[in-house]
Amino acid sequence: MSIISIILVLIIAFFAGLEGILDQFQFHQPIISCTLIGLVTGHLTAGIILGGTIQMMALGWANIGAAVAPDAALAGVAAAIIMVQSNNFDTTGITVAFSTAIPLSVAGLFLTMIVRTISVGLVHGADAEAKKGNFVGLERFHFVALLLQGIRIVIPAFALIMVPTQTVQNALEAMPAWLTDGMAIGGGMVVAVGYALVINMMASREVWPFFAIGFALAAVSSLTLISLGAIGVALALIYINLSKMGGNGNSTSGGSGSTDPIGDILNDY
Repeated sequence: MSIISIILVLIIAFFAGLEGILDQFQFHQPIISCTLIGLVTGHLTAGIILGGTIQMMALGWANIGAAVAPDAALAGVAAAIIMVQSNNFDTTGITVAFSTAIPLSVAGLFLTMIVRTISVGLVHGADAEAKKGNFVGLERFHFVALLLQGIRIVIPAFALIMVPTQTVQNALEAMPAWLTDGMAIGGGMVVAVGYALVINMMASREVWPFFAIGFALAAVSSLTLISLGAIGVALALIYINLSKMGGNGNSTSGGSGSTDPIGDILNDY
């Protein structure tokens, strides 16, 4: 990578770390970080494919209680850098880069633990400044905590960039077929599980028909992604309009309505 590309990649990595906490512009999502890294390194198409694949895996990642989910920001940034460093942008290169995202995302939890441990001290410092009414000092502690979140991704990203391209290529080529194939299969299973977790959270009686329609339409090879997107938007608009008609006590069946707008409308008939 050129010096400009390295600087831009590190900037993307920094904002990805920030967005892991701020969650405003979604830079930490793999579909965004991988696409941006692919753009600044001249491999946009491969970046989009890699980001979309990792994003499907990360759909089911969520912090539940004290259990912290794998680091999606580090997974996307690190996998994209490995793909660029390997100089292999076909299906094989993307699959190998995607497979490395899983262990890297888990390894990112160690960095998260370090940053959060340091943040405990920063919180006490911020409390002390708040007691004195020093808002400038209070803001300073907040900004330091945010900078640590960005540095948490920048450091491993810089370390990967500093690894010579030939070394990365030799390491990937030295991996046996059973290992790369196993990682690819395992990664595919994680993608399926992540998507299933999202469906499980969203599943309800009124949205299952739309899922079935989309699942059937996706199998039609003559439909492009644009046409599928247009159909999805149309179905969403239909559902929104039906939601305004039902679910608010508009049912004539004598009930007070429910949280199932389509069910309320069907009950009227």
